[in-house]
Amino acid sequence: MLTKKNELFITPPNPPTSLFETPGSNRSSFFNFDKSHNQPGSSSSKDLLRNSMMSQSIEPLTPAEKLRLWRHDALMQHHYKTAEVIGDKVLALTDDPNDAFWLAEVYFNSGNYLRAKSLLISKPEFEKSVSCRYLAAYCLIKLEQWDEALDLIGESNPFKKDDQIRNSDGGIKLEASMCYLRGLIYANQNNFERAKESYKEAVMVDVKCFEAFEELISNNLMTPSEEWEFIQGLNYRDADDNDELIRLLYTTRLSKYLNVSKFIEAEHILKEEYNLGENCDILLSRADYLYIQCNFDACLSICEKILTKDPYNFDVIPNYLSCLYELGGKNKLFLKAHQLAENHPTNPMTWLAIGTYYLSINKIIEARKFFSKATLLNPNFGQAWIGFAHTFAAEGEHEQAISAYAFAARLFPGTHLPNLFLGMQHLQMNNLNLSEEYLLASYHICNSDPLLLNELGVINFHKNQFDKAEIFFKEALYAAKYLNSDSKTWISIHANLGHVYRRANQPFKALECFNQVLKISSKNDSNILAAIGLIYLKLGNIVKAIDILHDALAISPSDPVANDLLKRALDANKDNNGSFLEGAGARVDASLPMLLNRHRGKEQHQSSTRFLTPLTTKTRMLNQGVEGSSSKQQSKVDKFDFEGSSGDIDQFAEELRRGEESSDEDDEVMDIESD
Repeated sequence: MLTKKNELFITPPNPPTSLFETPGSNRSSFFNFDKSHNQPGSSSSKDLLRNSMMSQSIEPLTPAEKLRLWRHDALMQHHYKTAEVIGDKVLALTDDPNDAFWLAEVYFNSGNYLRAKSLLISKPEFEKSVSCRYLAAYCLIKLEQWDEALDLIGESNPFKKDDQIRNSDGGIKLEASMCYLRGLIYANQNNFERAKESYKEAVMVDVKCFEAFEELISNNLMTPSEEWEFIQGLNYRDADDNDELIRLLYTTRLSKYLNVSKFIEAEHILKEEYNLGENCDILLSRADYLYIQCNFDACLSICEKILTKDPYNFDVIPNYLSCLYELGGKNKLFLKAHQLAENHPTNPMTWLAIGTYYLSINKIIEARKFFSKATLLNPNFGQAWIGFAHTFAAEGEHEQAISAYAFAARLFPGTHLPNLFLGMQHLQMNNLNLSEEYLLASYHICNSDPLLLNELGVINFHKNQFDKAEIFFKEALYAAKYLNSDSKTWISIHANLGHVYRRANQPFKALECFNQVLKISSKNDSNILAAIGLIYLKLGNIVKAIDILHDALAISPSDPVANDLLKRALDANKDNNGSFLEGAGARVDASLPMLLNRHRGKEQHQSSTRFLTPLTTKTRMLNQGVEGSSSKQQSKVDKFDFEGSSGDIDQFAEELRRGEESSDEDDEVMDIESD
């Protein structure tokens, strides 16, 4: 016995000889055109009539059925006015819910959602049709009337224990499509947990409901482990003879944080057995994998290959923008943003691209404006929220940045980036416990992001746990192996590791790290040279220290730390009796604290601009912001060093990295000195 609620969804039975039944019927000529036609979809009504009579032993078509052929032919060829006029007459003749559905379909395709919805709910017998209720709910979604749409299709799946509308003709089950719509409604109501469950149910009901699967994966609604567990339980038999192909395609779409070997195996089979090696979706999966590895050059190459084949592929845009930002491709960013603005002015991806360009040229206010516009066009656009948060972080507005990152974390619970950025913000605010909590939550999702590993190394440095800090920094270096040798990330991690060795009283290992930075960097860094000079001072090699500090000042004459170190080194050399090492702590306490405090104030405003990069969805987005943040964290390492050991010569390291933050521009140094 069906409940009253379920009875509302029952499609009235149709005559067995009807040619155009509810979508999903295996007798619908609309979904079963003869494949022998030279031009699919352009068959004339006479051809359809002849094929239908040949394939089925039926009586000659009635006038209403001939009108249906006319209506469908017009709809297939996008003659919506013709389809509207003829469909209206068919409905007047038959008053059949199926004819009401097809006329509403004409209105829907014409963009007249309100008229389509009004027709579908105009009579009780229409409302009882599952297909009519589905299309009416879709119209309400297009009209952004979320509550009314949910009332039409129900807050849960009424067919969960009922096989009434489960079709077996190879099409997508209408039940699955209704679950997908339910997920869209919940997502737009910010009820992301119920949205996730609805999408999962849609794919479990019918594995061919790719729309729901894409929402789950592209929005990172599941953690990587949940994704892999989920696809293991899907019923691929719904795809008939294509079950293996669908399973492989779905596998390549999953997060690349786990089971990389399975992804590579699936990719290989799709290339070799299905000849899909040059397919854009397969190439995009490879680009995601390369981005996760921080191999931005190779990722950018594949993105450009995809855009050459399909210039209007929006799926590749987030990866493409992120790689250009990481590699400093400002001209290409400008070109892509201009092209998108010209051709797709209403697409939120356009404004993400424009915001990313302005971020790359350090115009923070303009970038924020365009990221904000992207979020207005699509309130659930996680990449735009990440970029929006970056603009606040760039100006040291930590509270606003945390608020925006937290919202992005709600949108993307399956990616590590929002928690990573939240941890970085709390670290800058010296909230060490909260910072560690967010960073560890990020680490449980992804343990291979060099920026994340660097942040964890900094946290352990703050705790004086130098062994753990060393482990994390070494892991970060391994994870960053694909980065360019002069990448700020690579250099910063090496420098941080050198400071760990310095604090752990391993000066020769520290010197090895700092010298490695000087060898691979495209330009000498005065702060690295000052750090080397400090170590030589500790080792008692004052003459060598003086030479190194002179080199540092030749690069940055206004560096206050190098100046002070050189002054004390010269005094020590003049005395030549070791008094520098013995009395340096007291003189440092007397002469430097005020300078350091002023310098910190400037650094707090400047440094946060260095770790900005927009999020992509995918998972990727996945290593955004890597480049500059690491430089900032070196400052944090040394800041703790100074504060934790006043009176010791090690204090000077605090100012060394601070100098890096301000020495890029002479004006900033002059500002510090004149405060």
